[in-house]
Amino acid sequence: MAANDTIADMLTRIRNATLARHQTTEVPSTRMTRSIAKVLQEEGFIAEFSDREEGPGRILTIALKYKGKGRRPIITALKRVSKPGLRVYSNRKELPRVLGGIGIAIISTSSGIMTDRDARKQGLGGEVLCYVW
Repeated sequence: MAANDTIADMLTRIRNATLARHQTTEVPSTRMTRSIAKVLQEEGFIAEFSDREEGPGRILTIALKYKGKGRRPIITALKRVSKPGLRVYSNRKELPRVLGGIGIAIISTSSGIMTDRDARKQGLGGEVLCYVW
């Protein structure tokens, strides 16, 4: 499946996998999806991710995290903000706070993909890709 919006595709696959309580999920690997997976891992939303060659392209395998006996997913929601049809940009002063700082906003800046917290620290604005909480 060749999706135009690889980020929305990735978020949907993660959302579906957590709802079905899967251990892992696979998404097509691009530089953008790898960067987002790296941020999710650094922030503790996913356990790990690995990249492998398969057929014509590369596949990113993401290991999901759950907590407690009831195996409640760590990720409660993923929300795509900036879409190919409507880009959403934010300068450093107006970076969004997700649920008062409980969640994160993933921002695409000139220095790469990072959380809203890191972008604020470095005084950078950019494209608001998605919210995770």
